[in-house]
Amino acid sequence: MELNINDLAKVIDSVGKDKGIDKTIIISAIEEALVTVAKRKFGLSREIEARYNDELGEVELFQFKTVVETVENENKEISVTEAVEHDEDVVVGDSIGLKMDTTMLTRIAAQTAKQVIVQKVRDAEREIIFNEFQHRKGEVITGLIRRVDRGAVIVDLGRTEGYMSIRDQIPGEVYNPGDRFQAFLLDVQLTPKGPRIILSRSAPEYLVALFNAEVPEIREGLVQVMGAARDAGARAKIAVMTRDPDIDPIGACVGIRGSRVQNIVQELKGERIDIVPWDEDISRFVCNSLAPAEIQKVIIDEENRAMDVVVAEDNLSLAIGKKGQNVRLACSLTGWNLNILSEIEISKRIRYAKIQLVKLSGVDDTLAMALYQSGFEGLRDVASSDPGIFDEIPGFDREKGQKMIDMAKHYVADGTVEEFEAEEARVRAEEKEAREAKKLEMNSSAKVEKSEQRKEQENEANSIEDKLKAELAAMEGQKSK
Repeated sequence: MELNINDLAKVIDSVGKDKGIDKTIIISAIEEALVTVAKRKFGLSREIEARYNDELGEVELFQFKTVVETVENENKEISVTEAVEHDEDVVVGDSIGLKMDTTMLTRIAAQTAKQVIVQKVRDAEREIIFNEFQHRKGEVITGLIRRVDRGAVIVDLGRTEGYMSIRDQIPGEVYNPGDRFQAFLLDVQLTPKGPRIILSRSAPEYLVALFNAEVPEIREGLVQVMGAARDAGARAKIAVMTRDPDIDPIGACVGIRGSRVQNIVQELKGERIDIVPWDEDISRFVCNSLAPAEIQKVIIDEENRAMDVVVAEDNLSLAIGKKGQNVRLACSLTGWNLNILSEIEISKRIRYAKIQLVKLSGVDDTLAMALYQSGFEGLRDVASSDPGIFDEIPGFDREKGQKMIDMAKHYVADGTVEEFEAEEARVRAEEKEAREAKKLEMNSSAKVEKSEQRKEQENEANSIEDKLKAELAAMEGQKSK
């Protein structure tokens, strides 16, 4: 690269158009590069500036010196006599710029300038790309799959590449180079190698973005998406609501004959989607999120954002879901820790709690139930409580509460509570052992039944084979006669 470039203006315009970089950024890069080169050539102590001359189409270098009577440092000072030759109005103390001869710069210096300019242009290009995609964060974008690198998918987005890690992929989905690709723009990171565009097809936000694109009522704000949770490729839940009584938010998302939701299911490779009606009442919202399981009742722990959800025995597996999938997604959607219990299990809890609580003086079954519904599951809970809380429980007050706390502490200290807990643990262990034995017996019976069915099928097949052989033998006998 020559420093006195012919038609430098055309070069600047060309680079600006090709790279999409503002003209002033390129000019600034060239000026900075030439100053760097000039200081390396003439000395770092010199005060040198570069200015682009738009009329001449070239960058001019100026060295600034202070006007003095007697020169002591030629690199920084100039005599008033010499300065007047350049500017008649100059006086002692002024700073004057003297145009430098750039032809004195060596070829190596020119190459250095080129490297600086290229780096500056590259940095500006990276910043432009970063700002462009930063503003598109949260959008669904498309591109072409360029390659798969150690499991990660690299996507051609035009001016840059997108990156999708293994955890952001839908399990089981195949990505082939050259295929058209759609994903959610999750994040934009500025790295030393340039902007890194993070894409995802497994993020819950991608599901929300797809519904926003597919359902006009959501785009127009008539229906709101309140949250989403996904087990990518398998199942998802999305909560929706509306303030307009004339709009059915579920129906709007499903579409005529399920057309809208089916388009999204197809894009997510068959992922099952539950559309859940959102409710301000958290207990109702939790019940909706656990559908299709029918909920009997819920016990809320506001302080720990936890909830015991009671279901019928035959609904237990439905509420929990395969490998805990249904309850796990419901927890993520609602933001609450949900504990699924059968009616039998909750009955046992109440029974064990009453056995301990009725040990307190003046507490019968009814009052023990009131204590249980207030969060006391045993004597340890009473012993660690504050007397003031009993003012809020029907049938109790602070004074009575203090007496019960003292009594409960006594039972904890003398080992009574440990005996209760040991007995409860023993009974639960026996029940678990009985369930395991019953399960084993049922599996054994099923195996025996399958074995007997297999033998019957084999006997039937042998009988048919014998009949065929007899018929063939009879036919051969008739032919020989």
